[in-house]
Amino acid sequence: MDKDIFVHSSSFIDENVSVGKGTKIWHFSHIQSGAVIGENCSLGQNVNIGNNVKIGNNCKIQNNVSIYEGVELDDFVFCGPSMVFTNILLPRSEFPQRGSNYYQKTKVGKSVSIGANATIICGITIGEYAMIGAGTVVTKDVPAFSLIIGNPGRIVGKVDTSGKKIS
Repeated sequence: MDKDIFVHSSSFIDENVSVGKGTKIWHFSHIQSGAVIGENCSLGQNVNIGNNVKIGNNCKIQNNVSIYEGVELDDFVFCGPSMVFTNILLPRSEFPQRGSNYYQKTKVGKSVSIGANATIICGITIGEYAMIGAGTVVTKDVPAFSLIIGNPGRIVGKVDTSGKKIS
C-alpha cells in the first residue's frame, strides 16, 4: 500500500484495490477486491467496503457501516454510524443471489449526508446535497437538496449546500 495513506494494522485490504492519497482506514475494517476509494476519505472502525464499490473523494464513513457491491458514493458523502445500504430487493437464504448481475445499483450524490442508523433500500438515487435523518428508511429516489425523515422516508423540507433547512 501507498505510504500516503493510513491503514490500521487490524484492517484488511484485498488485492486489486485502489485507495487515494490521504485516506485513513481505521480498526477492524475490510476493503474487498475491486474497490476504488478516493482521496482524503475517512473510514471508521468496523467498516466493510464490498467488491467493486466506488467511493469518491473526501467521504466520511463512520463506524459499523457496510457498503455493498452496487453502491456508489460521489465526493463529500457522509455516512453516519451504523447506517445500512442494501443491494438485493428480495433476499432469500434458500435461493442465494450472488454476483453483480443480482445487485441493484444505488447512487449517492455529491455532499449527501446520511444520519446514524438510516437504511437505504437498493436501486435508488439520492440527489446531491440531500440530508437523510437518523433512523430514516429510504425506499425511493430522493431529489437533490431534500430533507428526508421517517419510516418510510418522506420529504419534510429543503436544505442548502451547508445542510441548513431553508423550507
